[in-house]
Amino acid sequence: MDLTYFRTFREVARRKSFTKAAEELGYAQSSITMQIQKLEREYGVPLFERYGRQLRLTSSGESLLKLAVQMLDLYDQSKEMVASQVTGTLTIGTINSLAAYYLPPYLQALKQLYPGLNIQLYPDSEASLITKVREGDYDLGLLLDRYPADPLLTCTKIKEEPLMLVAPLTHPLSQLDHIGLTDLRQTEFIVTEESCIYRGMFEKLLKDHAIPLQIGFELGNLEAIKQCVMNGLGIALLPQIVVQSELEQHKLVSLPFSHEELKLDIQLLLHPKKWISQPLQTFIELLTSPKE
Repeated sequence: MDLTYFRTFREVARRKSFTKAAEELGYAQSSITMQIQKLEREYGVPLFERYGRQLRLTSSGESLLKLAVQMLDLYDQSKEMVASQVTGTLTIGTINSLAAYYLPPYLQALKQLYPGLNIQLYPDSEASLITKVREGDYDLGLLLDRYPADPLLTCTKIKEEPLMLVAPLTHPLSQLDHIGLTDLRQTEFIVTEESCIYRGMFEKLLKDHAIPLQIGFELGNLEAIKQCVMNGLGIALLPQIVVQSELEQHKLVSLPFSHEELKLDIQLLLHPKKWISQPLQTFIELLTSPKE
């Protein structure tokens, strides 16, 4: 039996009138009459009786009303509970820099909205991340790359992320007003792992201009790279989000260097046929909503 019939029955009992119930619910009076008649056939008893112009419940109708009110209240409570306590798992694939320096506040906001949600965050290489979004292993992916990162996926540009050359405060290059590629010839670099997208872009840029990349250290940990730079072991090319805190605390200096070929976008990746759950939709909105 459709709960709509019980809502109609409850409203007629409250209003003691088919006409007033129809006006309140926005139905034709004939529809109200039909629904009550169907309930009476279902239970095999009359639910209302008339005394002159007055409509009132029969004893059977009074018994059913108590149960109907409980059923409808329980249904309304269940809707509120399910809407506010969504459970399940959201699986996110991303790269190390975004996992550590970009996503945490968004994950915190999502967890506050859905306390019962199990969030799984997997730092991964770009190639592996794209493959796993294609194959459905990740609900969504987030990475840094030129837009679009993959033609087979739905890619949404969130924001451009500047790449910065950072150095210790006393580095000679920090004294220059502008740094060109030729100024980097005798400079020692601390680099990320070879699979890193922005390392590959920087290496290609230097190679195209016949400038050798002098690698002092190759490290897979961004915090380790920053510590080595702060201790004067070389300079590094890193996303701004990675070094923002150290720049504000004057532990590192940003060198006056930029190049049009060194541009990356933070992108959100989804499979084109991905079913969008309520938590996933909320997370997408958190990531893509305009920032103040």
